Amino acid sequence: MIDIWIVIPVFVILYLLASIKVLREYERGVVFRLGRVLAQAKGPGIVLVFAPIDRMVRLSLRIEALEVPAQDVVTRDNVTVKVNAVIFFRVIDPRLAVLEVSNFLYATSQLAQTTLRSVLGEAELDELLSQRGKLNLRLQSILDQHTASWGMKVTLVEVKQVELAEQMIRAIARQAEAERERRAKVIHAEGEYLAAEKLAMAAAVIQQQPAAIQLRYLQTLVEIGAEHNTTIVFPLPIDLITSITQVMAGSKSPVPSVF
Repeated sequence: MIDIWIVIPVFVILYLLASIKVLREYERGVVFRLGRVLAQAKGPGIVLVFAPIDRMVRLSLRIEALEVPAQDVVTRDNVTVKVNAVIFFRVIDPRLAVLEVSNFLYATSQLAQTTLRSVLGEAELDELLSQRGKLNLRLQSILDQHTASWGMKVTLVEVKQVELAEQMIRAIARQAEAERERRAKVIHAEGEYLAAEKLAMAAAVIQQQPAAIQLRYLQTLVEIGAEHNTTIVFPLPIDLITSITQVMAGSKSPVPSVF
């Protein structure tokens, strides 16, 4: 017959060993004693949980990454897009994460989906494509404000991908092409304006120094002769051409009649 004084100590030792729980550095344990939560979360290290009086819920304090499924969003300018995002958050108060919400992961996911649709629905397509950082900060602020009462901290929200319809992609491509053509025309017009200004300045200098046109004329002849082409150039003085022009103009004047 087994001695009861041996069984009882063995049972007590086994019960104490089973009551020992080890929590890692990033874990905390929320202990309920007779249904009431203790004031402070346990851990890290060795924790005694005396079942069935105590019940412990483990929570991780590491940053969690939650992917928000793709949502159909209608922007303010009535463009339908499909947007998905990712949320990074962590538990900072384990007691609130257990007491205030039944499943904080599911609740955060649903809140993120509704917030993503409402915030992006207030923005235009151009703002969604070009000012994504501003929208990310706004999403983070709203989510952090709502999840603070759950003992969580939203550290980062990033819109991952924005999917557009094929027609909208082609329209955006045409708009970008037209914008590039507009910029090219503006740059070309500015170049023509600067060139006209420089030509006007050169004309003013030549007008003050008539010999400059002769030097420019001789320089042009040198450039033509350096190309080894078969072009024949007959240099004529500008004064001779002017005299010939005046003589031809005088010969065309009407002869007065003598009566």
